[in-house]
Amino acid sequence: MNTRILGAFAAAALLAACATADQSGQQGGAGQIRPGSQEDLVANVGDRIFFDFDRAVIRPDQRPVLERQARWLAQYPSVQVTIEGHADERGTREYNIALGQRRANAARDTLVALGVSGARIQTISYGKDRPAALGSTEEAWAQNRRAVTVVR
Repeated sequence: MNTRILGAFAAAALLAACATADQSGQQGGAGQIRPGSQEDLVANVGDRIFFDFDRAVIRPDQRPVLERQARWLAQYPSVQVTIEGHADERGTREYNIALGQRRANAARDTLVALGVSGARIQTISYGKDRPAALGSTEEAWAQNRRAVTVVR
C-alpha cells in the first residue's frame, strides 16, 4: 500500500517537472522572445555601450549600438527605457555616481539626437555599485565602464 502511494507521488512529481521543464523563462513561450521586450533588445540590438577610462564621450565604435537602439525604439513606440550609467571601481563613490550619470546622459542625448523622444528615456547612475565583472583588472574595469539600456 505504501509503495503504491509513494509511486503515485513520484509519478505526480515527474509529470509536474515535465510540465514546467518546457518553460524556457523567456517571454512568448516555447523559447520565443516577445518583440519589444528586454530580451528582444539584448538579443537583436544590444543593450549596452562601453566607455574609455574616466570618460563619458560616446566612442565611435559604440555609436552603432545606439543607432540600432534608436531604430528598435522607433519600431516599438510604446516602449520606455531607463539608461543606467556605471563606472569601474576606481575613484570615490561620489565621483563615480557623477561619472555614471554623465555616461547615461551621453547615451540618452545620442538617442534623442537620433530621433527618440526624450520623454521615453529616464537615466540613473549606479556608479561603481553594480559591477558587471568582478576583479581589479583592466578587463573587468572595461566591462564596468558602461551605459545599459533597460526596458521599463
